[in-house]
Amino acid sequence: MSTATSPPPLPPAVLAQRYRLERRLAQGGMAEVWLGTDLSLSRQVAVKVLKPSLAGDPVVAERFRREAIAVARLSHPNIVAVHDAIEDGGRQAVVMQLVNGKSLRQLLDEQKRLSPDLTMHIGSCVASALDAAHRAGLVHRDVKPGNILITPDGRVLLTDFGIAKGLDASGDDLTSDNIMMGTAKYLSPEQVRGKRLDGRADLYSLGLVLYECLAGRVPFLGQNDADTALARLQRDPTDISRLRPTLPYGLAEVVHRLLARRPEQRYPTGAAVRAALAQVSARAHDPTLGDRTPAGGRSGDRTPVEATPVPRGVPPIPRSAPADPARLPATRTVRAPAVRSADRTPPRVGGYQGVPTPGRPVGAAVRAERDRTPTGAAQVQHRPNREFEARRTTSLVVVGALLFVALLVAAVLWGTMDRDQPEDFAPDPVTGGSATETPADATAPAGAPAGIAAVAAFDPDGDGTENDDQAARLLDGDPASSWTTVCYSSQFLGGKRGVGVVASLGAAASGTLTIGVASAPWQLSVYAGAGEAPPTTFEGWGDPIASNAASAPETVTVPVTGDAQHLLVVLRELGPSPTCSADNPFRGAISGIAFEAQA
Repeated sequence: MSTATSPPPLPPAVLAQRYRLERRLAQGGMAEVWLGTDLSLSRQVAVKVLKPSLAGDPVVAERFRREAIAVARLSHPNIVAVHDAIEDGGRQAVVMQLVNGKSLRQLLDEQKRLSPDLTMHIGSCVASALDAAHRAGLVHRDVKPGNILITPDGRVLLTDFGIAKGLDASGDDLTSDNIMMGTAKYLSPEQVRGKRLDGRADLYSLGLVLYECLAGRVPFLGQNDADTALARLQRDPTDISRLRPTLPYGLAEVVHRLLARRPEQRYPTGAAVRAALAQVSARAHDPTLGDRTPAGGRSGDRTPVEATPVPRGVPPIPRSAPADPARLPATRTVRAPAVRSADRTPPRVGGYQGVPTPGRPVGAAVRAERDRTPTGAAQVQHRPNREFEARRTTSLVVVGALLFVALLVAAVLWGTMDRDQPEDFAPDPVTGGSATETPADATAPAGAPAGIAAVAAFDPDGDGTENDDQAARLLDGDPASSWTTVCYSSQFLGGKRGVGVVASLGAAASGTLTIGVASAPWQLSVYAGAGEAPPTTFEGWGDPIASNAASAPETVTVPVTGDAQHLLVVLRELGPSPTCSADNPFRGAISGIAFEAQA
């Protein structure tokens, strides 16, 4: 039993002579979160103060301090940053980044359930944050909507590692493996049993969060916390496709794989979850694939989506076939949502384990096909009714006459073109146009894509440019040459918001921007700007017109609407490079950039 004296019941106005507490923002079972002002740096922060009833317990206070120090080592755009850990007058406090937004809990309370696109975006961001925490040796242990924050511009951040535990915890970890910690509605089966945890426990909790976002309720809910926690040990969740039949193809599979009762049946890492969600999103937004979600069953077959790491994504840019598969990687393109094609996937009888009835069309084909079975006792005719036979003689005469007229018109046009063509006309071997059409003083290098007049590097959080001497390589038409970033110690550029290149067009235009990303994994954003000179800060560019992420090099196409004069491509995540050192192993690369103006 602790003999420590209790701290004052109210927090002081200023902690550690630096952080002034303004007003309380929220409170939980362990701590209160206050809006504070950092008097030294003149900025607003969030101050998480351990509750007085717990601050007097030296074990709890020490664990609170240790976990704050551990989380402070994490640097990830989807994790709320920890600035400081302090003790003042017997009170423990953690100073964190202030996020101007609302929690996912508040959003669900307002909207009940969310769209599949927003759910996949939230899932990808949280999976990316968990992947970073797990690689750093931390298990969050309390993934729930209240600990996921969403900003008005769509950023998603994971917070509150208050009961996080190290994967390599030793005997002085101050927590025990056989103690159930976390929120009952979002516990994994191994947490309920009090077993030793790894990152897959957090992924199960993420599955519960995604289930609630889509269905409007959690899959397990009992009369009390104990019933709720034990329910997941006794049964699988209700098939979510029954509760929401219009989910994109494959999304129900991802959620239910996360909710597998055995950890080895779940995705192994957060990166694998992010990859699966990116694949579902790409398929859902590609109108050439159509909606193959069976009516009355879980989407698709049970083959797991390949567990390849894909960084966080805002709604991904869907895939389209590359122009040259032998030289280019897979291509992604942004398309407006289209009407789904007819559903021809066999329905799953009795949930997702059933099989279609043999010998009959299934799925939407049943609805589309007419019943050709004769009715009554009449004999089926074995010869066609002559009254309805096609008459081909007239059609052949008409077709022949049209062909003759077409040939006559073509001959007249050919003769006219031959007379009107200048004597000094010389067809260009590449474009097929006149070689005299290109001005002799054009500044774009040979082979440069039409529409792009200049390319420059962009690094507003650094020295302004980054490997600017390599920018011309993006216009040389050679996919083997690339513009690259410098080598970084962090795949997320050590706190920078991103680096990239600015493509300035010869004239303001709408069209299609094509980008070859040569490093992996990657995530990028594209911005459009007007004016004679491109903006030099992120704030000057405004909001991105597209964002995407993937785990392999790809060619990305982005529609540009409106009249854009400048286009900014920003890399926000870098991949490992063998040309970099062990201390700075990450580098990004873009192999080419082109703009095709809209006719």
